[in-house]
Amino acid sequence: MSEMAGDFDRSAAWRAEDLERDRSWVFSLEDRDRRQLAAAVKAAYDPDRDLLDYRREEFDLGPGLATVAAAAREAHFGRGVALVRGLPREALSEEEFRLLSWAIGLQLGVARPQGKATHYLSDVRAAGMNYRSAGGRGYNSDAGLDFHADTCDLVTLACYNKAKAGGQSMVTSSVSAWAALAAERPDLAEVARRPFHFSRNQEEAPDEAPFYPQPLFDFRDGRLFCKWNRNRVRTAQELEGVPPLTEAQRETADLLDAILRRPGLMFSMWLEPGDLQIMNNHVALHSRTAFEDFAEPERRRLLHRLWLAPPDSVPLPESWRVYFRSIEPGTVRGGFRGHHYDDTRRAFERRQAAALGMSTAIA
Repeated sequence: MSEMAGDFDRSAAWRAEDLERDRSWVFSLEDRDRRQLAAAVKAAYDPDRDLLDYRREEFDLGPGLATVAAAAREAHFGRGVALVRGLPREALSEEEFRLLSWAIGLQLGVARPQGKATHYLSDVRAAGMNYRSAGGRGYNSDAGLDFHADTCDLVTLACYNKAKAGGQSMVTSSVSAWAALAAERPDLAEVARRPFHFSRNQEEAPDEAPFYPQPLFDFRDGRLFCKWNRNRVRTAQELEGVPPLTEAQRETADLLDAILRRPGLMFSMWLEPGDLQIMNNHVALHSRTAFEDFAEPERRRLLHRLWLAPPDSVPLPESWRVYFRSIEPGTVRGGFRGHHYDDTRRAFERRQAAALGMSTAIA
């Protein structure tokens, strides 16, 4: 029989009613903190400067940083999800708010590249992408998304504009989902412990294959780790060399998706302008409903997403190595290197890692 989640995961094994009842995962910034954050960004902002040129010491974010850091700890070592309310959205332009998202990331970890363009910050907005296409990505479509984990330890999502309708955020504890799967269908839980094949959606680096194998659940040092993305399992089936899904794998995928959307497990929230959502991809899976946008460009839904490798990361299972490149704690790991991973990006990662006392010794 598969292992059960250990003591490390007890706080992450929540149900929807737990997040409703105990709101200690929600953090709020004071007015003085908001003013300090806005002032720090405005002082550093240069419209002609690339994000990778900014250094973490240039931003004096003040006491509000402690609130954000506490939320990141809750996401990393607590429930797996946290929300910070009150980023100074009204005091900042769209580009300044984008820089604030980046400045917060510089304090929390090393940003990880997010796709073919090897970009480190994604503007989450509808840009006409077909989510179900071979190279489709959800962040630049208006589609409803499958439950999934991003390719990093922590992900932050800062809301600048919400949609006219829809775009609700959903999150489910993968620790609770695993417990349900193991209790109801231990045979399928064992299937989930064995590799599925995931597509890289045409974003692979030159030294990477277009797909990779990874189990949906694995353990390391008493901690449970989850990896799921139905869309990338589906597109992998179109690639040469990927074995067809077995009937047991299809049944496992269907049951897992059903468990993740159970009302007792799935927690839904609306992200308002100025909200910062932080999630631990190893113990929480997330999704989003489809949305309708405003006609005016300046009002359309816009969020800024960062993938982060934090300095206090934990060891990963061996089966995570291909996916993350490194499984050692405190290393710069995760992300999609994409097609433009160059000396400028390597220099940024080395400089940021050194500032946080992290290692960049990955393949």
